[in-house]
Order: sequence, then C-alpha cells, then structure tokens
Amino acid sequence: MNIPGSDIPFRLVEEAVPAPGRGEVLVRVRASSLNYRDPALASGHYPYPMEPERVALADGAGEIAAVGPEARRFAVGDRVASTFFPTWYGGAFRQVPEMYVTTRDGWLTEYKVVDEDALVAVPAHLGFEEAAALPCALVTAWNAVRGAGVGDVVLTQGTGGVALFAVQLARALGAEVVATTSDPAKVALLEKLGADAVIDSRATPEWGAEVLAATGGHGADLVVELGGQSTIAQSIAALAYRGTISQVGLLGAAGAGLDLAAFFGKQAVLRSIPVGSRSDLEDALRVVAAREIHPVIDRIFDFDDATAAWAHFSAPGRVGKVVIRH
Repeated sequence: MNIPGSDIPFRLVEEAVPAPGRGEVLVRVRASSLNYRDPALASGHYPYPMEPERVALADGAGEIAAVGPEARRFAVGDRVASTFFPTWYGGAFRQVPEMYVTTRDGWLTEYKVVDEDALVAVPAHLGFEEAAALPCALVTAWNAVRGAGVGDVVLTQGTGGVALFAVQLARALGAEVVATTSDPAKVALLEKLGADAVIDSRATPEWGAEVLAATGGHGADLVVELGGQSTIAQSIAALAYRGTISQVGLLGAAGAGLDLAAFFGKQAVLRSIPVGSRSDLEDALRVVAAREIHPVIDRIFDFDDATAAWAHFSAPGRVGKVVIRH
C-alpha cells in the first residue's frame, strides 16, 4: 500500500509480483508493523523527507518465495525479517544510510524483492506477527541497553515498543530494571516483563528522586531516554554518578530540557541511538532466541484494515506494537 504524499489513508495499488535479480530474494510478506516514525513521515515531521508514492512501513517479516541468481544466504521457505537500514550491515554509523519509505519502498505489501543482505533469520519460537515487531524497536532497545549487566541499574520510560524491549533485554543481560509509567494500569505488565520497581511518573513528577530511593541512593547506571526535553531533567536526577543516558526518542515537546550543570555534575555520558545495523539486530536476536523473548503486541489488524491500524497506533492508551497481518 502506498502513502500518497502526506495524505492518510493509504492507497491500494495492484502490481505484478516482481522477480528477484542477482543477489536478491522474493519475500512473501506475512506481517508488518508500525513505528513512531511512520506518522511523522506522513505528516512531514521526520528529519528526512519521504519521496511521494512510497510503499509504507519499514518493519516486515515473511518467508522466502524465490531466490535470484547468486543469492546464497537463504533458501525458499526460510522465515526472514527486514532490517531497518537495508544497506547498513555493520560497523560505525558515519552517514545516513538508505531507509525504507524515505528512499525505498516499505513492507506494507504482499510481495517484496530485496537484497538478501538486507534480511535476518527469524528465531524459531516467534511467529510472523511477532517477527514483524522486531526490526526497529528491538535493535534500538538493544543498542540502548548494550553494555549493561549484572550489578547495573537500567531505567526505562513508558510502555512503547522500545521501552518494553529494553526492560526484557536489560533483564536478560542480568541488570536490575526500574521503569516509569504514567498509567498505573500498566504497572503489572512492566513487572511481568521483569521490572524490579515501577514508578508512577504522573503521580510523582519528580520521579528522579524516586529512582534514587528505589536503588538505595545509587541511581540508574543507564537510562533509556525516550521523552527528550520533557524527561531529560528527571533522567539526570535519577542517574548514578558517571552514568550513561541512551537518547532514543524525543516524544515530549515541553519540559525543562537539558541542564548542563546538572549533567556535568553527574559526570554523565550522553549517547544517541540511531536504531542499528544488521549486525546489531543479529546480536539482539541471539539473546531473544536464547531467552525466548516475545514482543508485546497491542493489537493485530488485517491487511485490508491498514488504515484502522494507523488510527489505532496514533490513539492514546496503546501498549507495545501494532501489527498488520498480510
């Protein structure tokens, strides 16, 4: 399905099934999922512009339907998922790689030809709908918590896809997890996923002090920062001395912003997380497979209901990923 400029809903387009070329494979797409970037792209608020008439959504999963000449990584019938950046295989992020929906067609389609190197194998314990929830949120969460381990405290924010994966991955790495949420009804879910303590950020606006109290005055060694300007002040307050903030999102428009004096006083490290490479995703998937981690899926829509999925994703109260079954 194409996004016609910045208009919603999608426009359904019928085309012939493509054939894979040299080094390419044809994927029968079985599911796709939405991310925060999707409405931002459609509304023109994403840092990189979207070319008109692009097929939507960067995250997808399916099975290999055909293999082109000299393609050797996968065989017909193999289950695969997309990588967020189709040409970033590993190494340092030195320039913006190509991205789905901005310069390449996305995954909201029944069949898709891609370079075989732009795919990863799906862990055996996951279905297609679950696999489609992985490419963006999982690798982002993995790079955000990478390096944490036994004896560390990781602080997460909210119940979006990245936040929930961050809780699960941090626990899998052996870290203690403190989570914040503005909805008391979501406390039980965060605890079920492995959070050792959950703080109601709406009831306690100065939740940084609560994180310190919950950790015996130590604070968080690593913060998965999603709110941006609206939450960064409390994240610094919650931070342990010489702790690290992994800046993932900028979801909050209003707030005190970054206090450089407070940041310097904690001798903190601030790192931005540009999603991740194929190698990063494969590293995360090894942990997912070993611990049989499942993504949290809020709701699954049928392909013909893609517009309803878009509306549901944009509505408040969602927990986890919104997936489209193809």
